[in-house]
Amino acid sequence: MLSITILHEDCAMTLRLRRSSARPVLLFVLVSLPATVAVAQRPTPNAAPVKESSTARYVVPRTPWGDPDIQGVYTNRDEYGTPFERPQDLAGRTIGDFNEAEMAALRKQRLDQAARQARSIGGTQDEDTGAGPSHWYEHLNATNAQPWFVVEPADGLVPPTNAEGQRRAAARQAARKGRGPSDSWTDRSLTDRCITRGAPGSMIPGVYGAAYDITQAPGVVVIRTEMIHEARVILLDGRPALPAGIRQLMGDARGRWDGDTLVVTTTGFDGRVAYRGSGDRLTMTERFTPIGPGRLRWEVRFEDPSTWDRPWAFAMPLGPEATPVFEYACHEGNYGLANILSAARASERTGR
Repeated sequence: MLSITILHEDCAMTLRLRRSSARPVLLFVLVSLPATVAVAQRPTPNAAPVKESSTARYVVPRTPWGDPDIQGVYTNRDEYGTPFERPQDLAGRTIGDFNEAEMAALRKQRLDQAARQARSIGGTQDEDTGAGPSHWYEHLNATNAQPWFVVEPADGLVPPTNAEGQRRAAARQAARKGRGPSDSWTDRSLTDRCITRGAPGSMIPGVYGAAYDITQAPGVVVIRTEMIHEARVILLDGRPALPAGIRQLMGDARGRWDGDTLVVTTTGFDGRVAYRGSGDRLTMTERFTPIGPGRLRWEVRFEDPSTWDRPWAFAMPLGPEATPVFEYACHEGNYGLANILSAARASERTGR
């Protein structure tokens, strides 16, 4: 006999079938039941969010090997339009002193702005600008859970670049003297060239490609981003960081569990993807904390004495994503890069 349990949102039933008849009966059941029915399996953490009790603590599920289970597909779509730093018109405010009425007003203002931007970029069906119609843009219903992202220091501003960081930036600029931004494909950014957005750039909210697939196995966590189809492999087995001479575009990530929170320390960044002008001494520490089914709080802290005189951090929530991570296929359709270079050559010929 074969026992199969079918779960529905308001009922459950168990079928006991002879193996010879299991396949046709099972196919009939799966076709006949509504789309919300699923064959029983390990619960996934990115089910529809539920209203959380103010007193009940979220119990994080466990993997078969005992680690907190944070697997699932997440999105930062709801945070599109949230300013990275505290806006100038909110000077003097701190991130925790906004009441719900004030946040509702901020959300409306940002949603209106996003809709205007989508119309100006995508145009209408009869007036397409080439950037795609407005329905491509995933952020038009962003809920903006916080007034800005920078949570440290308290003023909500990234510390100014120090003297060493300024000298490094000036040297980079001097090395490009005499070159235009499109003299060659090597003059374009690694993002334009479909190579990387770096870390944490690949997870910063954008106008599309906002999904993140987290997968776990014993001793490892992998975060696959929809934007530029990148995968960060985070080792949890306690091995040391790579030698200082080895640099990687996404850095060298090492993780550990602090209770239910995944703590990831990343060093060894490649200078070509310096985040906000950082140097090769950058240490990035992330905390992925489960706060509900399919919901994480993502905190990122930066320490680099060669760039900033004090550490700083940002944080944002990641919510559940109902669809899988789509193929980015950037190289296959990257007509933008060829067109940028051909336009630059045309401008040189015409002098305009």
